[in-house]
Amino acid sequence: MERELKSVPGVATFAGGCFWCMAPPFLNHPGVAEVISGYTGGHLENPSYETVCSGGSGHYEAVQVLYDPAQVSYEALLQIFWQQIDPTDAGGQFYDRGESYRTAIFYHDEAQKSAALASVKQLAGSGRFKSAVVTKVLPAEAFYPAEDYHQRYHEKNPLHYKSYRLASGRDAFIRHYWKPPQ
Repeated sequence: MERELKSVPGVATFAGGCFWCMAPPFLNHPGVAEVISGYTGGHLENPSYETVCSGGSGHYEAVQVLYDPAQVSYEALLQIFWQQIDPTDAGGQFYDRGESYRTAIFYHDEAQKSAALASVKQLAGSGRFKSAVVTKVLPAEAFYPAEDYHQRYHEKNPLHYKSYRLASGRDAFIRHYWKPPQ
């Protein structure tokens, strides 16, 4: 079932590979009310995890961030997004491969589109990465919340979540590209 979000002041949608790994950085930020793991960008209604992961549905694993624009800007959310992904990998993220693990920013209005495109341009021109930034900026489409066991997975299964992040290479990548030297 598609979630109706019109009563929320701010909605941002990001695909950054495994949605388990994308939710905590946003949830821990002031001004973010909720983060919903789900699927977007595909051609089937009400997809399941199995359908999305098997390929062919066109969906991305994504997170929908519900936030208060008076407390956190969309630009700040974009910065959080960039610092969780490898924006140069068109085939997935870390050891998660395939179309459902591609990266994208799904904009909900023209202001978000402009901010997203500006952030892509800024990152591409920064010299931070040797390869081209391939993260797409796309119009928001229907968003389908993932099954309950995927919501706040890091809280429900902390040991598995931590070992998954470590083994995937995501944390090492983030430390290498985004954290200042110690």
